[in-house]
Amino acid sequence: MDAAAAGLISGPLAVGLASIGPGIGIGMLTAAYFNAVARQPEVQGNLLIYFFIPLAMVELLGLFGFITFILAKG
Repeated sequence: MDAAAAGLISGPLAVGLASIGPGIGIGMLTAAYFNAVARQPEVQGNLLIYFFIPLAMVELLGLFGFITFILAKG
């Protein structure tokens, strides 16, 4: 395999691998939020801010992987 073919394969592979962790994190965070709301529905408004801030931080990790791919490609 030459360097051009390796570059074409490695970029999307790196983005895919970089999105595995945030995908798992978002799933765990969402499951914990819905579990807490199902147990105590009256605290839904209070928990919502504690759901969205970590959700944004975890999503940012996936975005970092994509941005790194874009910067390394160009």
